[in-house]
Amino acid sequence: MNIRSLTRGDGVVIGAAVLLFIASFLDTFDGPGDVPNAWDNLGLVMSMYVGGIIGAVLIVVARALPQPRKVVGLDLGQLGVALTVFSLWTAFWTIVDPLGAFSDSFGSANIDTGAGLILGLIAALVLAAAAVATPLVPALQAALVPAPRPAAPQPYGAQPPGGYGYPGAQQQQPYGAQPPPQQGQPFGGPQGAPQGAPAPQPAADFSPFWFAVPVPRPLYAEDGSPSPIAELAPGTWYLAVEQGGQGLVAQTQDGRRGVLRDTSGIQRG
Repeated sequence: MNIRSLTRGDGVVIGAAVLLFIASFLDTFDGPGDVPNAWDNLGLVMSMYVGGIIGAVLIVVARALPQPRKVVGLDLGQLGVALTVFSLWTAFWTIVDPLGAFSDSFGSANIDTGAGLILGLIAALVLAAAAVATPLVPALQAALVPAPRPAAPQPYGAQPPGGYGYPGAQQQQPYGAQPPPQQGQPFGGPQGAPQGAPAPQPAADFSPFWFAVPVPRPLYAEDGSPSPIAELAPGTWYLAVEQGGQGLVAQTQDGRRGVLRDTSGIQRG
C-alpha cells in the first residue's frame, strides 16, 4: 500500500470517520430517564455510524492500493462513496425523528435532539461531501503527505567514470597523443562519420528532472499503444528523461519507461 498516494480529501474523510465514531457513543437525544446512545439501536448504529465508517475505510484503502480492486464488479472507492452518502441520508431522517425505535419508552415526553445525532449529522455531511468532491476539486487532490525533496538527478544516460576495475573502462591516452583512427575512417577526419558527410544536428536542450503528479496519471508505451503500461501515483517522484513527440518520457522506480501524455499541474523537483 502506498500511503503517499493519499490526498487531502482522503485526510478529511479519515477525520470525519473518527468524528462519526466518537458521536456514536454520545446521547442520541436529551430526555428523562436513562438516555440511550446509538449502540442501543442496532439499525441506527449500523446504517448511520458504522456504514459511514466502513465507507471511509473503503475509500482510503482503494486510494492506497497500487491497482484498483473490485468487489462483485464494483470498485472499492465507488462503493465507499455510496456508503457515505447512505450514512448522510440516514442521519438526516434520523434527526427529523430522533425518537424512532425509542418512542414507546418515552411516550409523548418533551425531548431534544442529543449531541450524538447532531455531531453525527455534521460528521456524515463532511464525510459524504469530501468523498464526492475529492475527484472534482483540485485542492483536495493534492498529496496529504508531501514527498521528500529528491537529490539532484544524474543526467539520463551518463556513465560512471571509468577506472581501475570498472568493466569496459577506456585506457587513458598519453598526454598529447592522438586517439587511433577508427576502421574505415581517414586519419584526422571526424570520428564516427565518413569524410564529407554532414555533421549531425545537436539534440534538443533537455535536462532530466524529477517530478510528481497531482493525481493518478496513466503512463503509455513509447510505441504509441493505447493501453497504459503503468500508473503514476501522487506523492511519488519520477524521473523525466526526455521530451518526446507524444509527451514527457518518464521512468518509474522499477526502471520502466513510458510517455506521460497529460503533464498539466505536475510538480518539478
